[in-house]
Amino acid sequence: MNLWDTAQLGAQFARAGLAWWRRDTAYPSPVPHNPRFASPRDAVRLIRDGDVLAVSGLGAHQRAAILYWAIGERFDATGHPADLTVMNLGGHGGRGFVPGTIEELARPGLCTRLISSHFETMPAFLDLAAAGECTIHCVPLGVLALLYDALARGRDTLLSTAGVGTFLDPRAGRGSPLADGTDEQLVTPAGTRLRYRIPKPDVVIFNLPAADRRGNLYATHAAMIGDSVELARAARRTGGRVIANVGRLDEPGSAPVLLPADLVDAVVYHPDTEQTGAVFHRAPWLGITPDSDAPIERGLERVRFVNSLAPTIPRRSAADRVLGRLGAATLLANVPAGAPVSIGTGLPEEVSAAVYAHGLLDRVTFLVESGTVGGLPVPGVYFGAALSPQRIVSPATLFKGCVRRLDAACLGALQVDGDGNVNVSKRGDGLGHYVGPGGFIDFTEAARTIIFVTSWMHRGEVAVDDGRIRIVRRGRPKFVEHVDEVTFNGPRALRAGKRVWYLTHVGVFRLTTRGVALAAVMPGIDVRRDVLSVARMRIVLPRSGRVPRLPRALVTGDALPVGRAWPAALSVRAAR
Repeated sequence: MNLWDTAQLGAQFARAGLAWWRRDTAYPSPVPHNPRFASPRDAVRLIRDGDVLAVSGLGAHQRAAILYWAIGERFDATGHPADLTVMNLGGHGGRGFVPGTIEELARPGLCTRLISSHFETMPAFLDLAAAGECTIHCVPLGVLALLYDALARGRDTLLSTAGVGTFLDPRAGRGSPLADGTDEQLVTPAGTRLRYRIPKPDVVIFNLPAADRRGNLYATHAAMIGDSVELARAARRTGGRVIANVGRLDEPGSAPVLLPADLVDAVVYHPDTEQTGAVFHRAPWLGITPDSDAPIERGLERVRFVNSLAPTIPRRSAADRVLGRLGAATLLANVPAGAPVSIGTGLPEEVSAAVYAHGLLDRVTFLVESGTVGGLPVPGVYFGAALSPQRIVSPATLFKGCVRRLDAACLGALQVDGDGNVNVSKRGDGLGHYVGPGGFIDFTEAARTIIFVTSWMHRGEVAVDDGRIRIVRRGRPKFVEHVDEVTFNGPRALRAGKRVWYLTHVGVFRLTTRGVALAAVMPGIDVRRDVLSVARMRIVLPRSGRVPRLPRALVTGDALPVGRAWPAALSVRAAR
């Protein structure tokens, strides 16, 4: 970025830091003649002891920070509201240090049950659970979004094949509670499917860009609309209460109304309400909205700068970028033009970045579990947004579309075993290390082709050296005899006719009826020294014993081998 852009971004973060510090929960209503408008402190009085509180938002997007602070302040002062069940799609925490996130509700006695899909950014809740102060349930992100939609339509359960044969299936694993015997099950077997349920929300909270003075709500320049509509309608159907946090007052009729005033009990206007992390609705980042005409490259410069400042964002190496190019080439060889492709967090972000870098973004339509369709998924801090998306829909709408058609899912992996099973949800022993699947289970269930992208070893070191990949230091193997938790069931996927690839720094593996087969290796990789002696599981080799080598251009980055330049053995035809 140039100095002017850097200075502007620095000023923006300074303003956000000031807003986080002053936390004016008594900010008065700007529309005193309309009783639907309320201060944050007044609005949270709608929440009662024992309520089920559903909160929309994912990652840094759609945080209703002023309301989370107001709830915490009221609880500290009065002990109310207490004994809440909190529901959220997932990943909406601040990793223990970012203020104004859902973690503000992780206080002993305030929240005693959490229902979500992804917990890695919510260590405060995990600590509560480890101390016996809170029970935690895991429900796949897409299933949770569809359950909100079902509640809005008057149904209180959902039948789905998502999760069958994984840890969520009580016939194969523990089901929804993270700790055995601590709470009721939210998932039960139903023949070849699973029946999911969640409690009906008593109160829902969401953040949207704007309201007019009548109380109608607008999504203009939103980074995410989340579950706002589904949750508001679900609450209305069951007699619940709806609290909206907005950052602008717009003129009536300035845009299509997302939610009419009669679906909202309280509108909380606060000028420091965020569009996304450290970006206010009053000065939105248009680059992550469908209204943008800004070059994607300019947005990427901003993202890279912010990610470089974030201590929790991994620093990607040259070898990781090679892996991203491998993922991009494999993806493009296995999907038709214009294919819808879901992108997960972590190394899969390097895949979409490589597709863009080589000018091939028009070949696929990337989807992110938050509801963005098209554009370039944003890596790192702002994951869940997209640069120049075609449109932004609710997660329920997105996953309904995926059920109809999802050509490919490009996702990460923590472990892979000889049956092709993948663990992406459990990083280690104890609740403090639990990650959760997010939308992973929903995407792998829907996708025709599944491409897992993962480093070859945990805490190993891989270098790029003169057009070759070199193992500098061995780490803990990720290809193991048995995964710690089955988040993806390989044999079941194979029976369903799915094409499954596993991409690592050393090369490409694919799932076959014989097991996990090594399909091709990177230049510089020795099969026996770098692959067979490292993996802690059986790896199937070609019957000829000769493993093809991938094009050197993948390593050098001179070109992205696609079309005839890509080995036929790694195309959709070979995977069948």
